[in-house]
Amino acid sequence: MKRLKSVIGLILMLALLGGLGYSAVVGLGSDKSGSLSSIPLGLDLAGGVSITYEVVGDENPDKEDMSDTIYKLQQRVDQYSTESLVYQEGSNRINIEIPGVSDANAILEELGQPGNLYFIAQTDSEGNPNYEYKLDSTYGLFYTYELSKTIEELETDGSIVLSGSDVETAQAVYQQDSYGGNEPVVSLDFTDAGAAAFAEATTKAYANGESIGIYYDGQFISVPKVQAAITDGKAVITGMTDYENAANLASMIRIGGLKLQLNELRSNVVGAQLGSDAIRTSLYAAAVGFALIAVFMIVFFRVLGLSATLALAFYSSLMVFMLSAFEQTLTLPGIAGIILSIGMAVDANVLVFSRIKEEIAGGKDVNEARKAGYNKALSSIIDGNVTTFIVAFWLFILGTGSIKGFAITLMFGIVLSMFTALVITRTITSLLYGIGLQNPVLYGKAKAPVKFDFVGKRKVFYGVSCAIVIAGFIAMGVNAGQGKGAFNYSLDFVGGTSTTVTFSEAKELADLEKTVAEDIKKAAGINQIQIQTVTGTNQVIFKTSTLDVKQREAVEDVLVNNYEVSADNIAAETISSVISSEMRVDAIIALLVSLVCMLIYIWIRFKDIKFGAAAIIALAHDALIVIVSYAFTRYAVGNTFIAVVLTIIGYSINDTIVTFDRIRENLANATSKKEYADLVNGSVAQTVTRSLFTSATTFFTVCALYAFGVADIKAFALPLMVGVICGTYSSIFIASPMWYDLKTKFKTLFTKQAA
Repeated sequence: MKRLKSVIGLILMLALLGGLGYSAVVGLGSDKSGSLSSIPLGLDLAGGVSITYEVVGDENPDKEDMSDTIYKLQQRVDQYSTESLVYQEGSNRINIEIPGVSDANAILEELGQPGNLYFIAQTDSEGNPNYEYKLDSTYGLFYTYELSKTIEELETDGSIVLSGSDVETAQAVYQQDSYGGNEPVVSLDFTDAGAAAFAEATTKAYANGESIGIYYDGQFISVPKVQAAITDGKAVITGMTDYENAANLASMIRIGGLKLQLNELRSNVVGAQLGSDAIRTSLYAAAVGFALIAVFMIVFFRVLGLSATLALAFYSSLMVFMLSAFEQTLTLPGIAGIILSIGMAVDANVLVFSRIKEEIAGGKDVNEARKAGYNKALSSIIDGNVTTFIVAFWLFILGTGSIKGFAITLMFGIVLSMFTALVITRTITSLLYGIGLQNPVLYGKAKAPVKFDFVGKRKVFYGVSCAIVIAGFIAMGVNAGQGKGAFNYSLDFVGGTSTTVTFSEAKELADLEKTVAEDIKKAAGINQIQIQTVTGTNQVIFKTSTLDVKQREAVEDVLVNNYEVSADNIAAETISSVISSEMRVDAIIALLVSLVCMLIYIWIRFKDIKFGAAAIIALAHDALIVIVSYAFTRYAVGNTFIAVVLTIIGYSINDTIVTFDRIRENLANATSKKEYADLVNGSVAQTVTRSLFTSATTFFTVCALYAFGVADIKAFALPLMVGVICGTYSSIFIASPMWYDLKTKFKTLFTKQAA
């Protein structure tokens, strides 16, 4: 009877997998919901709308105004897609590229207006609150200020005391505090009308002990308490954490009251940046990678490997469904997040299966070994996924643009990987056991770990890592000394030249890549070029590194002589980077916050901050190795560079935590320095096979991308392969020996005693 139930259960599981697979490939309903084809694709994979705005009335607007506008527009277009791009063209134009959108007019109405900035009284004329401090309604995780009424209602009852147009200037400055020190503040100057209105509002607020909230683009950016009636038309906002915080707030206030008026100059529907074959080759690579993982898992784990393969198929189908359901734009950095989560999904299975094989080798029968394997591997799986999720969460909260898109995709993947490993795989394994696959031979036994003195040889491993990093810095110095720059920065980071060409006939992207693009590269002596076709026209946009006058003339000669293009149909403009300094700062802040949170989590879970410190050192090691690899290879440092570094950090911490978990498990009996060395050597030896297996499966996926992908995907996959290798290396040879050094040389520092 039990066997029959297992057979029926297995049939139902396979039927469910078939249904999910059908949904992923074909879709549901006329709009093909839940299918791969229904997932919105980014500019790099599918193109979108390109809109160019021109500043009205000033051919040379202030650089600060332009920078502020670009940064705020980037935050605004995130509502359409986190993969949108905003950059400057020429001296007075701003380009916006939004994937998956075709109505340029609707976007113009929203983006062409200055920001809506309001100063709101805490209470209305009847004493009712206009805003309250409570848990945010979006995530329910943080306390924040939220409006109790709509903006229209606030305007009607007179609770909006000032608007952005009443602010003349907003600057970050230092002032002397009550203790004689300097503190960063935001200094405001109002117009005459604004000064009068602010004097009346602050007099009332001060008398009632109230605040005045500064509200911009749907959220409060500051809610300062009024400390005195302000009648001179000047105000200071205190309580800033640092000067940068004050500068950011001043920037938002300036944009809210900005006098720049933007008019649409042109709008176009543009094609994909990575070429017509990018999606097809990526799917082919994914299929090959999946097949390699399946063969690998079945060969090494037998019945358990079959369970993992079916669970991975569930994971892939569910990931497609989730991306479609949440309308998450998929780009190359998003693919990086999926690759990382696939590696983590396989890793969770490998963890459990390795434990099961150990239990079988210890004399338990298959059923007991299955239960013990899941129980013993659970803490490692949770810790590894939680630490990676911390990184993804803060990148989502604090990041912008493609960084936020990467984080969303990674968070989806982490949740699904844990679900498939702990629920789907376990269910399938139980069903396979129930139908009669109970012989221990079908599951395998763990072999005795090979003894190796990881601790004793640690200085050699440290030396190898240091040598690589030092060589990388030397390469950076040599490159810079030769005038090539420490890194080969792409358009994403440093901007360049955009050349718009109108041909006599429409051209296919594949043909442009093979002919015109190659001729432009030779004529200008450059290596990088991005191509965008303009739908419905004969126009093509070529984006390159910055071209000087001679290079521009050489490009024009090639186009005129080889392709019969009139010189009047060639227009070249300087464009800014799409990754602004603000976006880079956002990414760094998000990463630092996530590292601190990760350190605290590891400290709490492992009851010793040295585990966290060793993990952070290993992460820094991996990030440095990947970064210097760009200096060695001269691969372009662009948008995907950030995705690669973030992916490796997430991958490495997951791998490291698993080894640390085994050390924690074996820690009880170690007290002396020699015992700690034996502990580390034994724990690493017990987990090294798992680390190598996980790395192999992740490497298969990335290697398939490199083998079958187009040029841009190859440039993305190769550094990822370097990262997977150095992440595995650090987990085995750096992290645990580093913990040993911290443990034995700083024996009581920050140690948290168990309750």
